[in-house]
Amino acid sequence: MINFRIRAEIVADSENYDARAVANLMLEVAWEKKIEITNLKLQKLLFLCHAVFLIQKGGKNLIKGNFEAWQYGPVHPEVYNAFKNFVAKPITEHAKKHNPITGELSEFDFPNDSDVRSTITNVLNVYGLKSANELIELTHKKDGPWDYVNKMSSSHANLGLRIDNSVIKERYKYLWFGKDQNTLNGENPDVEKPHSSSD
Repeated sequence: MINFRIRAEIVADSENYDARAVANLMLEVAWEKKIEITNLKLQKLLFLCHAVFLIQKGGKNLIKGNFEAWQYGPVHPEVYNAFKNFVAKPITEHAKKHNPITGELSEFDFPNDSDVRSTITNVLNVYGLKSANELIELTHKKDGPWDYVNKMSSSHANLGLRIDNSVIKERYKYLWFGKDQNTLNGENPDVEKPHSSSD
């Protein structure tokens, strides 16, 4: 007889993670570092984590679903809805799973992957203390994924202004994640510096 628990764990390991579970882990790491996170700030940091993970892990997705190009930058709708009750105040609770049959709420399990925690920690080390406005400016950079999707929307249909992972990989090949990029990579690569938003 098949051990369904083992099978479920194998399937979970081979797929990307629920964005709310990753957001909860990010909040946990941020709270450990005494960093306050609002929903707006969470969206930008989560997008940067997803982008860094996607690029550094050879195209492996960090989270399920897609970010969308909203007015103030990339937004993951499920995460936005999970924390929208906090409005502009710092988030103080984890997102919860809702069982549509029983109506019960339960905790998401944190991703059990050291690479995920490492990516979150590195992104928070570099960007965690930046203001929401600074993060908006960063994720709005010229030729970045958000900018590209917005420009393309005038000539190509894109329901919900979805930011595909292929766009994130392609666009962020040409942009630094800030002056401390080497901190994110964990190494000092000998590469030509890409153009900046002011070029």
